[in-house]
Amino acid sequence: METFTKLTSLLMNALETREPTVDLLDSFVDHWKSITNYYIETTDDSRPVRQTDIPWHLKQMLDILVYEEKEQGVDETGSCLEYLLHHKILETLCTLAKAQYPPGMVQQVLVFFSKLLSEMQKPLLQLVKVYRPVQNLIRLCVLPGSDREKEAAQFLLVVCAAVKRDPHALRYVLEILEQPAARTPPSDQSQLGSEASSHGTEPSSPSNQSDPSVCSPIQSESSLLSALLMLTKSQKGSVCLKAYQSLQLLSSLPSGGPGELLCDHTQLGELLARRLLQLYSLLPMDRLDPAEIQTWTHTPWSSQFSRSGSNLKFESPACDHLTNFFCWFDFVDHLLGEAPEVLAVKVADCVHQLWLLDSVQLHLQHTCEQVILVSTSLLCAVVRLVQNSFLLDRLVRFLLRTHTLTQTLLQRCDHISDQISMVSLSLVEELLQKPHRDILDVLVLSFLQSRSYVSPPAAGQDDRHAESNEDSDGLEDDPFISDSWCLAPPPSSSSSSSPLSPPVQESADVVNSFLCLVPVQVRSAQLLQEGGYESYIYDAHKLVTECQSVSLSWDWPVALPPLSSSSGETEEFFEGHLLKVLFDRLGRVLEQPYELNLQLTAVLSRLSAFNHPLLQEYLLNPYIHLSHCSRSLFSVLVRLMGDLIQRIQQVSCLPDRLLNARKHLLGLNHDTGLEHLTMLRGIIVLEEFCKELAAIAFVKQTDDQQRLT
Repeated sequence: METFTKLTSLLMNALETREPTVDLLDSFVDHWKSITNYYIETTDDSRPVRQTDIPWHLKQMLDILVYEEKEQGVDETGSCLEYLLHHKILETLCTLAKAQYPPGMVQQVLVFFSKLLSEMQKPLLQLVKVYRPVQNLIRLCVLPGSDREKEAAQFLLVVCAAVKRDPHALRYVLEILEQPAARTPPSDQSQLGSEASSHGTEPSSPSNQSDPSVCSPIQSESSLLSALLMLTKSQKGSVCLKAYQSLQLLSSLPSGGPGELLCDHTQLGELLARRLLQLYSLLPMDRLDPAEIQTWTHTPWSSQFSRSGSNLKFESPACDHLTNFFCWFDFVDHLLGEAPEVLAVKVADCVHQLWLLDSVQLHLQHTCEQVILVSTSLLCAVVRLVQNSFLLDRLVRFLLRTHTLTQTLLQRCDHISDQISMVSLSLVEELLQKPHRDILDVLVLSFLQSRSYVSPPAAGQDDRHAESNEDSDGLEDDPFISDSWCLAPPPSSSSSSSPLSPPVQESADVVNSFLCLVPVQVRSAQLLQEGGYESYIYDAHKLVTECQSVSLSWDWPVALPPLSSSSGETEEFFEGHLLKVLFDRLGRVLEQPYELNLQLTAVLSRLSAFNHPLLQEYLLNPYIHLSHCSRSLFSVLVRLMGDLIQRIQQVSCLPDRLLNARKHLLGLNHDTGLEHLTMLRGIIVLEEFCKELAAIAFVKQTDDQQRLT
C-alpha cells in the first residue's frame, strides 16, 4: 500500500511539473519580436535574408494565423490576427521589402503575402490594413528585376484569385475608392464593421476613404495591370503562365459592378490591344512566307508554355514572332469569351481601333506586294481562328464597313498579281465561313434584294429569248455545241413568289443543265474512269450542311421577294463588287493559273451552297429570265463555253492532251512541258466545277423536298 501511495505521488508531481501549453498569441508576438530584434542587433547589411532566421519566423507566424483560424472559425477574428492588424505588421513588412533589407527581403515578403491571402479563408482584402499593404506590394512588382519575377507572379495570381472569390475586393485592389457603392455582401457587413472598429481600421464606407493617398484610375494602371502585362513578356514559362492566368481571372469576373469597373476605370482593353499591336509590329514582313501564314493552324495560348520546358525559345526569330502573335491573339479571343459583355465590347473596340485601323489598314493599303501578301494572309488566318463574336464583329466591320478598304480588298480579287488575287479570294472564302450575317448581306444579298436581274414578267419571255440569243450569238450553228445548250424554261417557271426550291419535276432539269454545259469533246474524267457529279455528292452535302449551320439563326426568308411592280424604266442591275470580280475571273478561267481557278471556284461553290432564295435563284437557276445587260452564274458559264469551243478548234489531239494534263495534276505524269497546259487545266477545272454545281443543286433540292414532305 505504501508503495502504491508513493507511485501515485510521483505521478501527481509529474503532472504538476509538465510544460504548460504555449499561448498562440505569445508565440506569435515572440516570432515578430525576433524579426524586429534582428534589425536592432545586426551590423551586417549585406547578409542575404536566406542566411538569417527571418524566413523561418515568417513561416511560423503564418502557420499560427492559419491554425488559429481553423480553431476559431472564419467568422471569428483571432487574437493573433488582431495583433497583426493593430500593429500594422503588413505595412512594416512592405517597408522592409521596398528597402530590400536584408537583401532578398522582397521575395520573402511576397511569399508571406501570397500564403496569407491563399491560406486564410477570411476575406482580408476588404480590410484597409490589408489592402493598403497589398497595393504597395503590387507597386513593387512593377519595378524591373528578374530576381523577383517568380514570387511576384505567384503573389499577383493569388491576389487575382482572391478577387475572383470576392469580386467586391476589386475596387480596393485597383485603388478605386472614391465612388459610393455597396461593396460588401450583407452577411459580412456586421463582421467587417466590428473588425474595423476593434482593429482601429478604417471602415469600408466611401466617406472615410477619399484621402490623398488614393490613386486615380490612371495611376492604378501602373500597378496591377501593368505588372501583369510586364510579366507576360517574361522568358520564364512558369512566370508568364501565371501572368496569363491572372489576367484571365480578372477578366472573368461576373457582369455588373466588377465588369464595369474594369471597363470604365482601367485601361485593360488598351493594354491588351497595344500588346497585340506590339507583337504585330515585330513581325518581319519581308521574311515571312504568306502561304505559311495563311494556313497557320490554331495555336492555343497555353501551348507556348509547354515548349522547351520553362525557357521560351524558338527555332527561328520569324517563327518566334509569328507564334507569339497568334498565341496572344488566341489569348485575347479566349479571354473575351469569358469576360462580361461590357468588358468584351470595350476590348474588341480597342483591338479594332489600335490594331486594325491604326496599323493593319496601313499595311493593306501599302504599295509593296510582299507587305500586301503578308498582311492579307495574316488576316485570313485571324478571320479563320477568331471565335469570340465581339471580336469577329469588329473584324467584319473593319473589312466590310470601311468603305475604301472594302473596295480595295474586293478589287484585289481581280488584281494583276495572281498571288494577290488568290490571297484576296482566300480572305473572302474565310469570311463566308464565319457566323456573321453582315458578311453575306454586304457582299452579295444587298445587291440581289431588288431582283432587278429578272426581266419584267410581261416581257419576260421575249427578254429570255433575247438573252439566250445574245449569249449564244454566233454559236448556235457551231457543230460542237450540243442541243442541250438551247435551254427552254420548264412548263412551270418560277414566279416572283415561288418557294425556295423548284418543283420536283424540275430537279433533274437543273442538275442536267449544269452537267450538259461542258461539251462532250472536252470531257476527260471518263478517260481515267473518274466518276460523274455523283462523286461530289458527299462533299456537296457536307458543304451545304456547313453553310446551313452557319446561317441557321439568321431567319432568312423561304420565298423570293416580289418583283418591283413600278411602271417605267426598270432599275439597272449591278451584281455587286464581289460577284462582278468573281464573274469576270470566271470568264478568264482558261487563261489563269490552276491554283487561282481552284480558289475562284471554291468561293463560288460556297456562295451557291447557302440556302437563301436569292442565291438559289441567281446562282443555281438556269431558267431565270435575265433583264437587259444582266448576267448570272449560268449565263457566264454559257458564254465561257462558247469561248472554249472557239479555242479548242486550234488544238490537235485534244483528248490525249486533256488526258495527259489530268494525269499531270494527279501526279501520274511528271512531264511539265505540255503545250497549252494553262488552257487544258482550265478546261478540267470547268468540267469539275460544273459537276460540283450540279451536286450542290441536287443536294439542296433533295433537302428542300424532304422538308416539304
